[in-house]
Amino acid sequence: MSSRKICPECNQKDTSWNWCKPCNSKHFQNNFNDWTSENDKIDKFIQHAQLNANDNLEVIEWIPYDRFKDVKQIGRGGFGTIHYARWIDGYIEEWDIENQQWERYRNREVALKKFDNFVNFNEVLNEMEIHLKTRTELASVEFHGITQDPETQSYMMVLEYAEDGNLREYLKNNFNNFNWEQKLYNLYDLSCKFRNIHELDIVHQDFHPGNILSSNFKNDIKISDFGLSKLIGVNPNNPEKKNIFGVLPYIAPEVLSGDEEYTKAADVYSFGIIAYEIVTGFPPYSDIPHDKDLAMKICNGLRPKIPFHTPKLITRMIMRCWDTRVTHRPTFKELRDELYKYCGDYGDYLNKGKNQDSEIVIQFKKAEEFSANQESTDTTTTKTPTPLNYQTHPQAIYTNNPEKKNIFGVLPYIAPEVLSGDEEYTKAADVYSFGIIAYEIVTGFPPYSDIPHDKDLAMKICNGLRPKIPFHTPKLITRMIMRCWDTRVTHRPTFKELRDELYKYCGDYGDYLNKGKNQDSEIVIQFKKAEEFSANQESTDTTTTKTPTPLNYQTHPQAIYTSRLLNYSKLPKPKNEENFERELEELSKSMSDLCPSNSDLLFNLFN
Repeated sequence: MSSRKICPECNQKDTSWNWCKPCNSKHFQNNFNDWTSENDKIDKFIQHAQLNANDNLEVIEWIPYDRFKDVKQIGRGGFGTIHYARWIDGYIEEWDIENQQWERYRNREVALKKFDNFVNFNEVLNEMEIHLKTRTELASVEFHGITQDPETQSYMMVLEYAEDGNLREYLKNNFNNFNWEQKLYNLYDLSCKFRNIHELDIVHQDFHPGNILSSNFKNDIKISDFGLSKLIGVNPNNPEKKNIFGVLPYIAPEVLSGDEEYTKAADVYSFGIIAYEIVTGFPPYSDIPHDKDLAMKICNGLRPKIPFHTPKLITRMIMRCWDTRVTHRPTFKELRDELYKYCGDYGDYLNKGKNQDSEIVIQFKKAEEFSANQESTDTTTTKTPTPLNYQTHPQAIYTNNPEKKNIFGVLPYIAPEVLSGDEEYTKAADVYSFGIIAYEIVTGFPPYSDIPHDKDLAMKICNGLRPKIPFHTPKLITRMIMRCWDTRVTHRPTFKELRDELYKYCGDYGDYLNKGKNQDSEIVIQFKKAEEFSANQESTDTTTTKTPTPLNYQTHPQAIYTSRLLNYSKLPKPKNEENFERELEELSKSMSDLCPSNSDLLFNLFN
């Protein structure tokens, strides 16, 4: 690919290397009718990015899911899963004038970030918008476009694949080869990237080594996961203390305590903790639980212990970042300028023999000598942990999804496999919710209205508890609801099957009511009996009894029917109650002649 300075189409100066913004904007606009995400907001977001792209790195596309191959899950974050894939077409390089099409880097490895269904769509779009802004400053991993999982309908960001993975894993596997020259460069590079992010008035809010990626840590570092990030001044936080998400050791004390919002200074605190990890090779507080006790200690001034042999210049820099006095922390511009000086002086010493008497060089030379002596010492008989063999406490958690992800929703309607963390939210989980709603429509009672909606209820649901269906409910409906509630996910009906079944019941009972047909049908008999029971109940004077009805029931003060964060850990593996499967089987056998087959339903639907 040759370089040019003048666009051969319009004969005007190129906007950037081999890129003419006015001409390429027209090419993109001409193709707007050739694709759609079927979501107006996403279409407009992609179109705006294409029309305003100053070079190919600022271009994003709608990419059909079938343009990826070899898709496989490789990780999980707090709000979704990460998948490896190979993108057949690859990303746009430049416009091919001769062939009137985009020239591409074909068959590229990419990462697909798939968002969990519970994540609010506006939050997904916010992450995409912020990621694209940071990409224009070369601070984040490349953002190529958006696709959609056809099975779950979840949106997915198409991102650069970072071959070296994240910083935490890199340090754990390579720390012995991680000299002070590379430590300084990585710290400098990280400060540059965050200076650029903060100049956009963006705060990351989830800055830790798991979100620092690279294809080659010796050359370049990039930031990822802007799911918790925000533009300063946009959507200000509720004055009441909000839920705090993140990885505990990296969260600034003023955020943990709720005294302040997450600010640029809180990102600087996180940088200080990451700098400690880069310098020592040890994750912070790896030998103790990451719990409320640790959070309280951090608020009271606890910080990781910096080894004595660390260059004093670096110790001072880290401690400034850790200062509880927020206004005393440096900015990323100040950190970048400081680290630029250290990198320059020490690099000139290593490569040109300069600055031998510089205090900067003397400190880093001593640190390298100490590391070399440590490596040459035989420590096989000692139990002193090293960055390559340390043991992590089982409750030291370095992801923002400890063992299972955060769950949002209304407890009684959430499927047990989702509550327990055994499975993601699937179509079958929606069917479970439908079963609970069907119970409520049939009985008039909200589920579990007389007990607290707490961890104890969540455990009981996982162990098979379900609302009690009244005996006078038509057996056909009881069976349908119980099938939806089955802990065995693959035994639940699909919504197509439910629709077909209910179409049959509506049709037969409707024909009886409106045309007098089907009087001897078991379907009609069951619904007639249910109506008669209801009529008898209404005519009975129950004013002197304490039996609750749908019009007078009392709700327990801790029965909560609005969506919220449900942080229940160590729930049991879901199972059905002891007699559930037997009762369901008996109902199914007795109703086998009444439950329509697919062929019957197709006949009824088209006749």
